[in-house]
Amino acid sequence: MNKIILLLFLLTISIHGNSQLKAQIDKKSKEFTINPSSDPKAEYKIFGYQFPNATTKLMICFSSYRYDVTENVNKCPLGAYFDSGRMKEGDRIVYLGNVGTFGKMNFISANGTKTLFYVPKTSFVIK
Repeated sequence: MNKIILLLFLLTISIHGNSQLKAQIDKKSKEFTINPSSDPKAEYKIFGYQFPNATTKLMICFSSYRYDVTENVNKCPLGAYFDSGRMKEGDRIVYLGNVGTFGKMNFISANGTKTLFYVPKTSFVIK
């Protein structure tokens, strides 16, 4: 009985883990986008870190949770957004390559300021 319960628990976790919305990187332009309208019921949190290590400072947040975004509860200096389309006009994110288990990203603001940050490779796909 315990084995069945454990199996059902693990199956539930794996199904939920696969439903996580992922960001996309365009192969040609290298632009990073996240579009929750492709799966409006998906729940997600994608963080960008100061260095390629998940214990470093959070730099940016993309989340389906209103509180994360409206209050910027994680105090991310690059901001908190529901999706990449809601960033300030002229701001964009460009993929620079892999660093271990992270993708190196460049946040380019409308005024030309560039800030590096890192996103776990499990949070995006290259298409």
